[in-house]
Amino acid sequence: MADVSPQSIDALAARLTEVEGYLRLEEKHHVVAELERRSADPDFWNDADAARETMARLAAARDDVEGLVRARAKLDDARAAYELGEETGDDDLLSEAGTLLEGLEHDLSELELSSWFTDDLDHGDAIVTVTPGQGGLEAQDWCEMLFRMYQRYCERRGWKVTVNDAEPGEAIGLNRATFTVSGHNAYGMLRAEQGVHRLVRISPTDAKKRRQTTFAGVEVLPVLPDDVEVEIDPNDLRIDVYHASGHGGQGVNTTDSAVRITHLPTGIVVTCQNERSQLQNKAFAMSVLRSRLYEMELARRAEELDELRGPKRDIGFGNQIRSYVLYPYQLVKDLRTGVETSNVDAVLKDGDLDQFVVGYHRWSVGEDEGQAS
Repeated sequence: MADVSPQSIDALAARLTEVEGYLRLEEKHHVVAELERRSADPDFWNDADAARETMARLAAARDDVEGLVRARAKLDDARAAYELGEETGDDDLLSEAGTLLEGLEHDLSELELSSWFTDDLDHGDAIVTVTPGQGGLEAQDWCEMLFRMYQRYCERRGWKVTVNDAEPGEAIGLNRATFTVSGHNAYGMLRAEQGVHRLVRISPTDAKKRRQTTFAGVEVLPVLPDDVEVEIDPNDLRIDVYHASGHGGQGVNTTDSAVRITHLPTGIVVTCQNERSQLQNKAFAMSVLRSRLYEMELARRAEELDELRGPKRDIGFGNQIRSYVLYPYQLVKDLRTGVETSNVDAVLKDGDLDQFVVGYHRWSVGEDEGQAS
């Protein structure tokens, strides 16, 4: 239960006022009214693409407004419960105030995140790929552990996960896992996870029980809306079909349903095998290819800007973003933000990642403000 005192209530009230400023509450009310007026026009759906874009903007604006209204009501209820509890000596009311404040603190963190997501793609879906790095078979096992961790995290957040490709490892684990996450702010949240993840533990396959360090890489791409144009010349593609492997139900290996697309100019290879239909697998693989080419173009432009700005300082060491240590002590630590926890099981088995994801975005906003100044 959250600490309940006039000071803690006032601190959350000040934080809520700041968030209302970030999200431009009054302006959002006008945006909702205007978009609702447009959607009521009899000719609104004549242009289906524009109508869907408008409805998405309306839904996002409504979410922000309703979230702020609920937060303000929760704050008022908590203050009233606390004051009445103090006046009457009713412990149940004081406990209720603490519960309300705890919920408000969580809600404010979510609203702050929404205010930090300034790119339209942040509010959309994400394509996540986990691949093993250094560490041999152990890295394949680590790849599967991360895959399960993200599935649990998405489940906790109420996001839908569609597994697009899960290639079994040579003996244990996975050689690659690609999945699509559908839900509010999925890409914005999950891009905090992009990078190299390091695991330190006693090897489960080593008879001498020696400590081993393994690595896995996590790539997070946005699912691009149809109106984002990425030109792909069909002559630049090599498309191979083959038997799917791994889980997939009866008959998974009886047809050439799996698809591998190679983009010849860049060498990018995309595979999908979890759909029954070859056409569905091809469509998803093309979606991933579009996203990767889009990200590649953004990275190229960012490099050009970096040359003008001067070299960046490295954060941490190498490309590693987070360490998961299971032996000789237990600790998960993000090397960018300093956020850490000794409750390793909560992270790896239960998908308790919000402290790291929120911590990353809070840190990232601070870094951007520091560079701007």
